[in-house]
Amino acid sequence: MSKIAFVFPGQGSQFVGMGAELAKDSAKAGEVFAQADAALGFSLSSLCWEGPEEELRLTANTQPAILTMSVAVREALREKQPGFEPAFVAGHSLGEYSALVAAGAMSFADAVTTVRLRGQFMEEAVPAGQGAMAAVLGMDREALHAVCEAVSSQGHPVQLANLNSPGQIVISGSAEGVQLASEQAKQNGAKRVMPLNVSGPFHSSLMAPAADKLARVLDGISIKDAGIPVVANVTAKPVSKASQIKESLIRQVASPVLWEDCVTYMLGEGVTTFVEIGPGKVLAGLIKKIAPKEVQIFAVQDMNGLTELLDGGVLC
Repeated sequence: MSKIAFVFPGQGSQFVGMGAELAKDSAKAGEVFAQADAALGFSLSSLCWEGPEEELRLTANTQPAILTMSVAVREALREKQPGFEPAFVAGHSLGEYSALVAAGAMSFADAVTTVRLRGQFMEEAVPAGQGAMAAVLGMDREALHAVCEAVSSQGHPVQLANLNSPGQIVISGSAEGVQLASEQAKQNGAKRVMPLNVSGPFHSSLMAPAADKLARVLDGISIKDAGIPVVANVTAKPVSKASQIKESLIRQVASPVLWEDCVTYMLGEGVTTFVEIGPGKVLAGLIKKIAPKEVQIFAVQDMNGLTELLDGGVLC
């Protein structure tokens, strides 16, 4: 029997207007936005639906906004197709929290307040302008890792941060480290290097202070064993025990996101359908570069996407 995985997007997938139509059409989705507003003490729903975009783009706002949108889509799907659960869930960076809510390991209220703080901690970890990230296209991961190691050994920390798909890797670290590694990557055969417009060097060792602060927050919330295996970013292996989940969330802040490896693991376990749940289609695009052509891939962010998924008879 074929298996289905639900995957949840991370930062960068947000857009003004996300969830507005969904919240009108699905009572359960509307409840999720209301819960977020109550938990955070301000109208996150208005920020998602009306902007302004520059406010929505702030990491401390983006993270709870994407989580809320993703959980709202999941609840709308649950409303339409009660009782269906996937074989695996996974999320890209921030998306791992959406996956944990979907797996019953964390309450939505705890998750939304935690990722708001996570965003703040990540913004505070490195002073503005001192860190950077860049996407490197068309370079082997071992070769790029060697470049980053060589630059880091010269006192300019930089490392692989997001291993997204074959030929698409994001590097992260000090501004000088990323610049030097970008130049060397091009000299060593990278097809293209694109600096990213981000507020910090996410998923690098420079995020250690944020990981320490997050650990204290996670100490204060209830994390349960997951009802569905959650394929963790830091190991590309499933975690189910509460202690494993907490450890992986702390490590994740300053460790690479092994997204290509997560997808490869699920394919190896017999997953033949991936459903991206939440704003945008970033993960669907990455999975197309990793998975064989016969694998089905859906992206659901509104009622149209939900109808297309259900009419396809996939969730039976």
